[in-house]
Amino acid sequence: MVSEATGTGEATGAVGNTGDGGDGGDGGGTGIGGYADILRAPHAARLLAGTLVGRLPHATGPIAIVLFTRAEGGGYTLAGALAAVYGTATAIGQPLLGRAVDLRGQLRVQLPAAVVSALGMVVLAVAGIGSLPLAYAAVFVAGLFTPPLEGGLRALWPSVLGRTDRVHRAYALDAVAQEIMFTAGPLLITLFVSLWSAGAALLAINAIGVLGALVVVLSEPSRAWRSAPREAHWLGALRSGGLLALLGSFFFVGLALGSITVAGVAYADDHGRDAIYGWLLAALSLGALIGGVFYGARRWAGPPERRLLVIVALLAVGYLPLALTPGVVAMTALAALAGLFLAPAIACAFVVVDRHAPRGTVTEAFSWLVTTFGVGAAAGTAAAGPAVELGSTSWGFAVAGAGGILALLVLTATQKTLAGPGRAVDVARSIPDPPARSAENDRNGAAEPGFSSGPEA
Repeated sequence: MVSEATGTGEATGAVGNTGDGGDGGDGGGTGIGGYADILRAPHAARLLAGTLVGRLPHATGPIAIVLFTRAEGGGYTLAGALAAVYGTATAIGQPLLGRAVDLRGQLRVQLPAAVVSALGMVVLAVAGIGSLPLAYAAVFVAGLFTPPLEGGLRALWPSVLGRTDRVHRAYALDAVAQEIMFTAGPLLITLFVSLWSAGAALLAINAIGVLGALVVVLSEPSRAWRSAPREAHWLGALRSGGLLALLGSFFFVGLALGSITVAGVAYADDHGRDAIYGWLLAALSLGALIGGVFYGARRWAGPPERRLLVIVALLAVGYLPLALTPGVVAMTALAALAGLFLAPAIACAFVVVDRHAPRGTVTEAFSWLVTTFGVGAAAGTAAAGPAVELGSTSWGFAVAGAGGILALLVLTATQKTLAGPGRAVDVARSIPDPPARSAENDRNGAAEPGFSSGPEA
């Protein structure tokens, strides 16, 4: 039997042809057509768009808080502290709310959380920073109740798309869409500030976020979704050794990215042009977009755990040359190279999370990935600052290289744990199992998680 820690092939009968992870022979496209196939599926475009819009407050939260604090006359120290409280609260709240979604369903948790989070930002925008305890409490509430829409969407994909290969391709599309959101979101908030004010921008972006959450939770798949039954355990998703191994690795991936944001500012200062920082981040995002599109546009054979090891190795190799800090043109090219394997690593990690999340904890498990990544990014920014001040800009980028290497070492050291039995995608109980499906077929169906061109021999 599949171990308790990795689930029991929950609801695998609702996924077409999970045994080989291939296209199931029903016309699923490859290449760019594969993405079109995903978006043509009923509800898919609505869920993806609604989730991205609903997550805009999270994507813009730190910069919105900084801009608002500065507009109110606060210093950078206060702005940074408020943004840090927001980020910390978000890291705490995501797995807690994710577990609540698994227990209570999406509608009962996601929408109330979105409303409470938005109200926290409303309090900040209306009350300002005159009362610091109130300001800190407002951003803490806003962060703590940030709805786990990201984990919720990944829990919905199996019930919306059915076949395993389409679900995996949706994960890649999800990773690519994130790059667009985290690039466009800050631009949107700065546009709102220039058109109105920092306070109005804060109100507008959070109102938009609530509308996005509403679009998701009122959809038929979200309303019908129920997590598979779970065995009560205080550790929840964290009782899975495979999930812990993945989270350990992606803490260091987050650390690498966080350090790049600080080192990039130092590099721009060294060259006397603030715009260079924007070029570096844009190049990083462009590389991730290209890599993510390519990764999701083809089928992949073999277990995703082994594939993730290779991708993270390439990601680590891409981070190392940044420490050379060459001229601006070459550095921009290196930034694009460094981003090339980021979206594929994230997309592949989604598959691994889904396979190793204990039964009935899929939303919580995905939310833990969000939290771990965010905490790692915060640690990266904290480490890169002293590295630049005590050493040089190269030292700041060296933190990114070290993060990539450590992520690879964690994956390498835990391959035996990750190679343990996983399960097929967590499909909502609301979809009935085919009558001919047996427990033995479920166990066999969980054996091959990756994309493949046809059935296993």
